[in-house]
Amino acid sequence: MKLKGSFVLSPLILAMGFQAHAQQAVPLAANEAIKTEQIERIMIVGVRQDRVSQGATGLTMEINETPQSISIVSAEQIKNYAANNLNDALKLAPGIGVEEWETNRSNYTSRGFEIKSTQIDGVGLPNNWGIVTGAMEAYGYEKVEVIRGANGLLTGVGNSSGTINYVRKRPTNENEGEVGLSLGSFNKQRLNADYSALLTESGSWAGRVVVAVEESDSHLDALSNDRSYIYGVVDGQLTDNSTITAGFSHQDANTDSNMWGGLVFNYTDGSQAEWGESATTTQEWGMWDTISTSGFVEYAYIFDNDWELNLTYNTQKFEDKSKLFYVYGSIDKETKLGLVGWPGKFESEFSSDIIDLTTIGKYSLFNRDHEVTFGLSRAKSNQMNYEYDYATTSAAGPTPSFPYAQDAIPEPVWRDKAKYSDIDVTLTRFFGSTKFNISESLFVIAGFNSIKYIREGINSGNDIDNSESEISPYAGITYAISDDVNAYVSYSDIYQPQEQYDLQGEFIDPTKGVNYEAGLKTQWFDHNLLATFAIFSAEQEDLATYAGTNPETAQFYYKGTNVKSKGFEVEIVGQITEQLNVLLAYTALSLEDFSGEDANEWAPRQTINFSIDYTLPQMSEFTFGVGGKWQSETLNTTYAVEQDAYLLLNTFARWEASEQLTVQANINNITDEKYINSLLNVGYYGAPVNATLGVTYLF
Repeated sequence: MKLKGSFVLSPLILAMGFQAHAQQAVPLAANEAIKTEQIERIMIVGVRQDRVSQGATGLTMEINETPQSISIVSAEQIKNYAANNLNDALKLAPGIGVEEWETNRSNYTSRGFEIKSTQIDGVGLPNNWGIVTGAMEAYGYEKVEVIRGANGLLTGVGNSSGTINYVRKRPTNENEGEVGLSLGSFNKQRLNADYSALLTESGSWAGRVVVAVEESDSHLDALSNDRSYIYGVVDGQLTDNSTITAGFSHQDANTDSNMWGGLVFNYTDGSQAEWGESATTTQEWGMWDTISTSGFVEYAYIFDNDWELNLTYNTQKFEDKSKLFYVYGSIDKETKLGLVGWPGKFESEFSSDIIDLTTIGKYSLFNRDHEVTFGLSRAKSNQMNYEYDYATTSAAGPTPSFPYAQDAIPEPVWRDKAKYSDIDVTLTRFFGSTKFNISESLFVIAGFNSIKYIREGINSGNDIDNSESEISPYAGITYAISDDVNAYVSYSDIYQPQEQYDLQGEFIDPTKGVNYEAGLKTQWFDHNLLATFAIFSAEQEDLATYAGTNPETAQFYYKGTNVKSKGFEVEIVGQITEQLNVLLAYTALSLEDFSGEDANEWAPRQTINFSIDYTLPQMSEFTFGVGGKWQSETLNTTYAVEQDAYLLLNTFARWEASEQLTVQANINNITDEKYINSLLNVGYYGAPVNATLGVTYLF
């Protein structure tokens, strides 16, 4: 949707620091009342829309100035490729791996490591294990920002992978909306609606409601999913200098016949098995239902000297219930026997509350203006996990010949549930940074994070009482070689508490290390195209790595390992002509342990992301595009499973039949490539060629 009206200020202008004020002296004529109303409207729009993402440092810098690699998955990309859930949206991000190693759980990775730093609207959120459970709806977000590499200033914790910032939709300054309907392969059906409305005549208050309902089967046998999502947000102007925003979202998602773990590809003779793309280890009684609820309140005050104070509160609650069937072992090539089943029934509850207070402003020194930000945040979360025991059952033991039917193994008779984990985490963070303008062409960014991390509770019968304090420095330098070319270098400490535990059930020590990056950012075609080149290196100590299975509890355990990474990235993104948009990104990566042996071989050493969309000059109502990803071969050394290099291609075509009506077709995996979708933990086969057809009506 586009913003309309003569009084809407450009977000780019606002990002550059220009403010609109009602106190401007404007001469009044005969139409004094009309002009007064217009001036008030300008002030309201300016304050309410001044919500620019502050990037990697919390300071107001453009992407081409920031001394770190940043990519944005825009609303246009999400629309073009019908990326209705966050997994699909992040598959569009350069250098990001979406490791769907289970039908209901995924990890996001960058530069060979798992991403564990997550934000919403710039506020850091707890991200247990870095795992995303269930398909999270993407329709409530305007864009997704991906900051690759370590970032000591963003959250105070993190490794050298990166940080993901989800940017929520906000009310616009017009009464406008859309409703969409789409149908697709595997019986996919989807209905979504988005409406923004002014709540006062002056436009000082506005609201927005977003709704999505989707259900579908899958290319995997028996698997089906449905989810419903609603998001509402209201923002308004309390005074000439202050605004407030409040929002709420709720998602209810249900999965039937989902997998627990992935496929087994190991034959007893050491060779690698191959199955049909629909192969699954599940049983029809398997299920995994999730409920995710969140709310937030933001208060912003702009002082007369242009200093700004922001106070934010975020709350989250996540509940899930599951009945699962896991298999392991090696398969006899002739009989297809050899797998062993393990049933489980679980419930979990997660809640968190985060308060964040940040101030940003300018100061003068040596006849130059500089920028500074300080902040204090406190996050408290609780995770409780329950497990059901069961009576003697045939589900725990050898399975029939694989692949077996989804009704081959009866569901166990479950007993009462018992709590096996109850953990409280408190993260207190004090942070600050400054942008020091040495000259017109050179500025230095320096900052710090001081955190205290407390983890208490019980885990599998073990008492947990961890307390950590850490100060992480950050420094970056950007030099403008010309108006269109910036060079930069940056340094950041690495500090990340870890949720994995050793053989004795004790949590692994935090991973620590350092991260370096240097690069060039150049702008072309009147600043419509950005080209970035970056080289990076990192060292991480005590990074949790899978070490085996506890023979008494059948749970995985881990050990700390030391890993070094280095590589380079190239990204070209933007508009070449009014009709042609492009994205091309290449990442080359090396990962080794401190003895020089290859590490994290599940991560591809080379990846290419690309997309091109083109609007016909003579027929501007038609837009076409193609995009995809190529990655080099990967290996899971624990299970001895290999995946050859492969290329995925997706395409779309959109016809704007009228100003209100749009028809769009999408085809995914147009070459029908067969591939295993993750070797982080060995997954399953990705979807074969599939398509959707959607209609959107604007009003």
